[in-house]
Amino acid sequence: MVAGEERSDEVEGLRLIRAFLSLPADKRAEVITFAEELARAHARPAEGKEVLPR
Repeated sequence: MVAGEERSDEVEGLRLIRAFLSLPADKRAEVITFAEELARAHARPAEGKEVLPR
């Protein structure tokens, strides 16, 4: 990766964190819930296999 692209990714990441932290606590909780659900959806095993509840 080019150094300028890496720096741009870092800056964008910091902007996202800053925006997240500026949210009220209830909205941050919604974002965390959404991200967890999204991660679980992408981590599901192939069809025919059960997903164990958490």
